Amino acid sequence: MKLIRRGKIVLEHEILEGYALVIEHDRIKDIIKEDVADDLHVEEVFDACGGYITPGFIDIHSDYIEKMAAPRKTSVMDMQLAVYEFEKECCSHGITTMFHSVSMLDNELGTPMRNPENVKKLVEIIEESHSQLHLIHNRFHMRFEIDNFTQFPLMMEYLKKGYVHLLSFMDHTPGQGQYRDLEIYKKTYLVDDKGTRSEEEIEEMLKEKMNTQKLTMDAIRCASDLAKEKEIAVASHDDDTIEKLDVVQSFGATISEFPITLEVAKEAKKRGMYTVVGAPNILLGGSHSGNMSARDAIEAGCADILCSDYYPASLLHSVFKMEEYGQKLEDMIAKVTIQPARAAQIDHICGSIEKNKKADLLIIMKLPNGLPAITHVFVDGQLTQRNHYRM
Repeated sequence: MKLIRRGKIVLEHEILEGYALVIEHDRIKDIIKEDVADDLHVEEVFDACGGYITPGFIDIHSDYIEKMAAPRKTSVMDMQLAVYEFEKECCSHGITTMFHSVSMLDNELGTPMRNPENVKKLVEIIEESHSQLHLIHNRFHMRFEIDNFTQFPLMMEYLKKGYVHLLSFMDHTPGQGQYRDLEIYKKTYLVDDKGTRSEEEIEEMLKEKMNTQKLTMDAIRCASDLAKEKEIAVASHDDDTIEKLDVVQSFGATISEFPITLEVAKEAKKRGMYTVVGAPNILLGGSHSGNMSARDAIEAGCADILCSDYYPASLLHSVFKMEEYGQKLEDMIAKVTIQPARAAQIDHICGSIEKNKKADLLIIMKLPNGLPAITHVFVDGQLTQRNHYRM
C-alpha cells in the first residue's frame, strides 16, 4: 500500500483537509483521517506538503499529437517516437488520460498528419499502447469531417474493431460553424506561407470548399448507431445555431464541442448535452477564431468541460486562472476530471477521488510566483513523474 498525506484532497464538490489517501495496487483504497494514518503499515509515503491532491486530468480533445508527429509540414517523425515523447509531456501537464483527437480528412489543406496513411499508423500505435509499457492512458478520439467520402469505410472499420473511444463529426465548410467569418477561413487554410496564391486562386478554392458535397444523414446515423452499440460517446463540433443542435441530437450526439455562441452553449446545456470549451481560450482572453469566450461560458454556467485543444499546458493553468476570477477550485477541477469522464462514459473507473476508482492522481503546489506546479503524477497507483522545483 501507498499513502499520500498532508495535502488538500479535491473531491467533486468539496476540498478535504486533515485527511490522507490510501492506495492499494492500482486503486484508491480509502480516504482516512491524518491522525489514523500513523497506524498504517504502508510501503511508501508521499508528502503533499500542503498541496492539492486531485484526480488526474482527462483531456477529451487535443490534436497536439499532430504537432509532435509532424512539427513541420515537410517533417513527419516516427509515429512510435511521437506517442512515446508526447506521453512524457502529458505527464508533465497532469494529463493521465489523453483522447488523441485525430482528424479523418480526405483532402486536408495543412498538416500531413491528416493523411489517411499517417492516421492509420497513429491509430494502430495508440491501440498497441494499451498492452505495452506506457506512462498514461492513450485513447483515440476520431474526428470525422463530413465531406470525407473516401474514408468513411475506414472509419466504420475502426469502429467495428473497437479502436475508437470517442467519435465526433465535424463540418469545417467555410461560411458556417467555426468559419462563419470567411476571412478567418482564408487566412487559416487558403493563404499559403509563401504568399504565392493569387486572390483569384483563393476565391476559386473558397468557392469549391463552400459547395462541397457532404455525407448524408443516413450515413452519419449509421456510424453513430454503431458507436452507441459499442458504448462510445458521440460529439458534434462547432454548433452555431439552435437548428444545428436539433440535427446533431437527432443522430445521437451527447457532447457539443466548442459551441460558437453563448446562446447555443446555453441551449445545449439546457438539453442535457455536455458542453466543451477550450482551455487556451481562457489563457488568451478569448477565441482565436473570434467565437465565444470560454470564460463567459463558464461564468454563465454553460461549460461543463475544459479541453486543451492544441496546447496541453493550458488545462492546469486555465483551472487556476478561473479560480482567480472567482470560480471554486473544486468546480474547475471537475471540468478537467469527472465531467470529461462522464461525457466519455468512463466515470465508473476514473475522474474522481473515490474508493475503488483508478488511482490516477496529481499533487499540485502553488509556487512563490503564484503559478501552479504539478510535483507528482500517479497513474494506476504508480508514480510516473516527479518534479522538484528548486531555488
